[in-house]
Amino acid sequence: MSNAESAFPKIVTAGADAILVYLGEGIDPEVNDRIMALTNRVSSALGNNLYDLVPSYNSLMIYYNVLSLSEDELRECVRKLIDELQQDGDASGASKQSALHTIDVYYDPSVGPDLERAADQTSLSIDDIIKMHTEQEYRVYAMGFAPGFAYLGELPEKLRLPRLDNPRTKIPAGSVAIAEAQTAVYPSASPGGWNIIGRTAETLYDPQADSISPMKVGDRVQFKAVSKDEFEQAGGSLESLS
Repeated sequence: MSNAESAFPKIVTAGADAILVYLGEGIDPEVNDRIMALTNRVSSALGNNLYDLVPSYNSLMIYYNVLSLSEDELRECVRKLIDELQQDGDASGASKQSALHTIDVYYDPSVGPDLERAADQTSLSIDDIIKMHTEQEYRVYAMGFAPGFAYLGELPEKLRLPRLDNPRTKIPAGSVAIAEAQTAVYPSASPGGWNIIGRTAETLYDPQADSISPMKVGDRVQFKAVSKDEFEQAGGSLESLS
């Protein structure tokens, strides 16, 4: 076992009522599967003792009720669940049971102002970029930055571009973007520094709904190219970027 492998699992205190559990590092689908499997087991085992569970790429934040559970008791329980998970070896089931979301996207420079530059920098045609971006499924590795913002990975190597040197002050809701190894949809209007290649009419953030986002960590996403007419008929806006 390498030094990197032996460093995990790692459990650290993350506040007066939270611990953070690491099962690995970087963007790794197998580690993320184990995180999701651990999330399910912690939820089942501790139930009402928990306030919230926040899974991410390689970690799980556990918020707990300090009046019913001590940190030492929580740590002991989590270690036991991790041991059981390793012995059972059932983590791969987490991604197989996840939801698949299909997101229609209008790919065009009018709504994707970085599309032509992306083609130049990657030495690909715009059609190639659209094909590569839509031909695979992506995993939701984390939720964050803004409510409903899902970090999706991993992009094909040829599509990977750095973030913008100067972030934009306002990106319209539904903007589809790429940066480094990930892709995402801006669920609401916000500043941002990713490369915008298209836009969707889908609602990915609804503060009035029971769940503000249709996506959660562990889900899968497939993008589908649509025409301008289809985009506008679905309620899509051609608002320009700031």
